[in-house]
Amino acid sequence: DLCEKFNVSSVTIRKDLNYLESLGLLFRNHGGASKQVRYAYEKNVGEKENINVEAKQAIAKAALSLIQENDCIILASGTTMHYLARMLVNFGPLTVLTSSLRVAIELCNNPNINIIQLGGEVRKSSTSIVGSISEGILKQFSCNKLFLGVDGIDPEFGISTSNAAEAHLNQVMIECADQTVILADSSKLNKKGFGKIASLDKIDYLITDKGILNEDIEKLEEVGVNVIVN
Repeated sequence: DLCEKFNVSSVTIRKDLNYLESLGLLFRNHGGASKQVRYAYEKNVGEKENINVEAKQAIAKAALSLIQENDCIILASGTTMHYLARMLVNFGPLTVLTSSLRVAIELCNNPNINIIQLGGEVRKSSTSIVGSISEGILKQFSCNKLFLGVDGIDPEFGISTSNAAEAHLNQVMIECADQTVILADSSKLNKKGFGKIASLDKIDYLITDKGILNEDIEKLEEVGVNVIVN
């Protein structure tokens, strides 16, 4: 406990932590502070492809176990979704709605997958589709599962992404799916993106890597999230 260690009041500790956070030296969290950067910033798809590659591949492989023949699923954008799409090369029959141009191209290699590509505004940095047109198309469908990548998972803020338009589209995706499956490596835990997607109680599954802490698993399970570690 910081109060005991430095022999000062809790008010003094809070003021000092707030000051250090304002300098960018630490980031406040529930009950304390951390050196970990809590705010996710937007990277283009080229940058993301070279980050945590093995973890993303393992997460995508675990996601396959939740997909059944004749399912209708939504695959959002993101590099982990690219790996999942490649792993579906011999899977089917299956119907896939996707906002990702690259996912749709990958799935074209499988004749047993019916692909519905959302239309709308193209975000070149993520090679994905956003906007009111894509949201309107989505609302015409009801799907079994949504597979969604995020930039941040925070106990209080929920799941988030660094782009507001993506966040809004993801909200509509959640409404259209019976279950929501988050694919995110452990580096996304306890971080916030600019645009909130949903609170944690909207998530059915989180598939992540072995870097996740037991205390984070417990927090997620307390709100009903099934955590799969691979």
